[in-house]
Amino acid sequence: MKNTLDKALAECRKFTSEGTVASYIPELQKARYDALGICIMTENEILAVGDCDEKFTMQSVVKPMILLLALMDNGLEKVRDLVGVEATGKPFDTFNYSDRALTGAHINPMVNAGAIALLTLINGDSYAEKFDRLLSLTRTLADNPSLEVDEAVYLSESQTGSKNRALAYMLKAYGMISCEVEEVVDIYFRACSIKVDCRDLARIALVLSRKGRDPKTDKQLFPAEFAGCVNAILSICGMYDGSGEFALNVGIPAKSGVGGGIMAVVPSRMGIGTYSPALDKKGNSRAGVKALELLSRELNLSIF
Repeated sequence: MKNTLDKALAECRKFTSEGTVASYIPELQKARYDALGICIMTENEILAVGDCDEKFTMQSVVKPMILLLALMDNGLEKVRDLVGVEATGKPFDTFNYSDRALTGAHINPMVNAGAIALLTLINGDSYAEKFDRLLSLTRTLADNPSLEVDEAVYLSESQTGSKNRALAYMLKAYGMISCEVEEVVDIYFRACSIKVDCRDLARIALVLSRKGRDPKTDKQLFPAEFAGCVNAILSICGMYDGSGEFALNVGIPAKSGVGGGIMAVVPSRMGIGTYSPALDKKGNSRAGVKALELLSRELNLSIF
């Protein structure tokens, strides 16, 4: 497997020149466009190549954590009452989900509007407490108690986040949320700004691959049915409006973020984390997707 990982790094770094680093959040423009890191984690070994020590912010890769905590706090029925599970076929930050009145069926947990809505379901007496619980869950799944917010990215997101504020106001206008918009978008900006590396993403994915069981202690960290729910939704819509093509070419549940990370789950086998900030037109890491395509072919990872 190490030889395959080395091959993926060698053959896929060239694809970084075909992507563009996200610019709508100014702080993300500082990323080194030609970076590429890949980590595979199983119950018995950790294999990492390339720029795996480079830190980046989770951005939309945090959405499975938001979904998972909402499920843990409320159960599937209440989550399904608020958001749907179908792929939208539209960009992650779009407004026009429907030409009719917006309902939960028009959005899913992996688009911005869906994730913002789900944050209102997380338990806590304040939005600071809600965020602390989300950060704590992410630290637990990553087995990394030092995870923290990148304050520079958080401020950059907050200062330029007009579109996400507009999405939150849209949700409020249609009666899907009732909270103060600034409070819910602030926790969303903070969540997206949690700083990780490839190993952290691979560890979270490994827990999901084991249906919620901690790979070190074998403790059940959350109900297995919730892992199944998260993985299914990742398969359907985890890679933005490129999810269908990703399912065809790679065939595993995954979530990407505009920070350049991809968290990929190989059920019952492994977790994979990749980082490469040069994105394709759909907001997915260009080299990261290519690396996962190669790994899927060479290691027979597809679940289909």
